[in-house]
Amino acid sequence: MPVSILHLHSTFDLGGKEARAVRLMNAFGSRARHTIVSSVPDAYGARERIDRGVAWEIAQNPPPLTGRPSVARYEAIARFMRRFDLVLTYNWGAIDGVMARRVFGRGAPPVVHHEDGFNEDEAGGLKRERNLYRRIALTAAHALVVPSETLEGIALRTWKQPRARVHRIVNGIATGLYAKPPHPKAIPGFTRRPGEVVIGAVGGLRAVKDYPTLVRAAGGLSGRFRLVIVGEGPERDAIRQQAAAMDLDDQVLTPGFLLRPYEFMRHFDLLAVSSRSEQFPINVVEAMAAGLPVAALPVGDVPRMLSPENAPYITEYGGEVRLRDAIQSLLDDPEARARVGAANQAKARAEYDEGVMIARYAALYEGAMRKPGTLA
Repeated sequence: MPVSILHLHSTFDLGGKEARAVRLMNAFGSRARHTIVSSVPDAYGARERIDRGVAWEIAQNPPPLTGRPSVARYEAIARFMRRFDLVLTYNWGAIDGVMARRVFGRGAPPVVHHEDGFNEDEAGGLKRERNLYRRIALTAAHALVVPSETLEGIALRTWKQPRARVHRIVNGIATGLYAKPPHPKAIPGFTRRPGEVVIGAVGGLRAVKDYPTLVRAAGGLSGRFRLVIVGEGPERDAIRQQAAAMDLDDQVLTPGFLLRPYEFMRHFDLLAVSSRSEQFPINVVEAMAAGLPVAALPVGDVPRMLSPENAPYITEYGGEVRLRDAIQSLLDDPEARARVGAANQAKARAEYDEGVMIARYAALYEGAMRKPGTLA
């Protein structure tokens, strides 16, 4: 009989954590049934990537995951969770699921909490009251999972979690898919122009990704290039306005969200990362698997993720000027792009393939439920 898993998400629109959650759902196949809740109403875009044959549903009328602290709301969440064998909670927007288990733990299933990073409101520094709340709530979690060394340090030192509760599992992908030639029509509206270098960026169009800074950096480049920013979100207009202000309308393409990154990633010649906050970004792993060099700010684990050959293209903090210089160096040197990309690809295949990631998550979830072998 399949196990029943409840997923409490801050949002289930497609991003790094959602892509990983869906990949695990697909890997578990018929061995699990899944119920999904998003704290953001109607934010369920990642469901498009769930395989046929996987049993899943969007919860109907679940108790609210966000709001002022309330005994009644915690009790309602705990009552809802008791229907399941395992509860998986994701990021700050779903932390009240963990708190509900702490307050009303009798009869509640085990909870595994996942922290993948911070939104704009904590990109510049963690909030003291949230740190305290996490410390209290996480005492009720079977485990806390983080993908990066940066977050692991925060969990241990700032949130005061015991070492045995914290599990660092790096994000993995099907690296072999990214070695294939790109689909010629994978990016709507894109056709490579003679002699141009294609700079790619991938991620939700949110303020924390700071894509207007990337557009300003591109405005200072010399040479033929195109900047393709793949993703959807509230910052689309700000990106287009910045492109217009820099007279780059014809050189900046925003095709929206694209479902299969392995079909388009190799259309790029390099990946650019302008984010103000990251942990272990999956788009960097995807670029590495596709054999691309990366120009990036030194956020989260990005400098440690990449090959040593990529180190010269990790900038110091300093806005668009330093990012522009890193991109320009790669734009000017096709031999460096090929050499650094090959080193990144080798590291991705050796360290970031999804097989290890899936096995580690399966073992952790089975251990929480005390049901060995049910997911593997």
